[in-house]
Amino acid sequence: MAIRIKDLNKHIGKQHVLKNVNLTIGDGEVIGLLGPNGAGKSTLMKIMVGVWDATSGEVQVPKSIGFLPEQNPLYEDMYVREYLRFFVELRTNSHLPISHSQLVEDLIERVGLTAEANKRVGQLSKGYKQRVGLAQAMIGDPELLILDEPTTGLDPNQLEDIRTLIREMGKDRTVILSTHILQEVKQMCSRVIIIDHGEIKVDKPISEIEDLEATFKQATQF
Repeated sequence: MAIRIKDLNKHIGKQHVLKNVNLTIGDGEVIGLLGPNGAGKSTLMKIMVGVWDATSGEVQVPKSIGFLPEQNPLYEDMYVREYLRFFVELRTNSHLPISHSQLVEDLIERVGLTAEANKRVGQLSKGYKQRVGLAQAMIGDPELLILDEPTTGLDPNQLEDIRTLIREMGKDRTVILSTHILQEVKQMCSRVIIIDHGEIKVDKPISEIEDLEATFKQATQF
């Protein structure tokens, strides 16, 4: 299994943010993680990637994880190619069958940044900045890709481009996608997990949910 979470709890101060969360996610699943603001989605993802520790419980995840946080932290004074090379050198070893430069070029091509590769990151539109973030998350060809609100603030053309990229990435790895856009989950995900007040309310294949909007409303109305 790609992910196994058992009896996970997280306290932040006096707040019980995650409450006895249990999840098993298999290899190659594309998960839509839904919930209102403050439901615990981002906390759960940060624990999976090791940014935060759990208060109690067990979390088993692959060693190789790519993470795109909601606030995409980019060095905007660096050029796109320079930026990606910097992170390739940080995250990979020197005993690879291809060079770091070739890895960078492969990433640039994969996420559609070829025309922007010689620009400073700060010059890019939000959509292209998200592509840079996705490229960084893909360094090392991770088994698990975790994306926190990757399409927030994008215009319709950028939105469809990023969705297409995510669908492509989900063909050969496990993807967890946090979003507020239910249509996005319908288009891209094989399974839906709805979390509210730190608890899993719904965990079903998308094929078993006739009306996602009604299911979401019912699960989060209390």
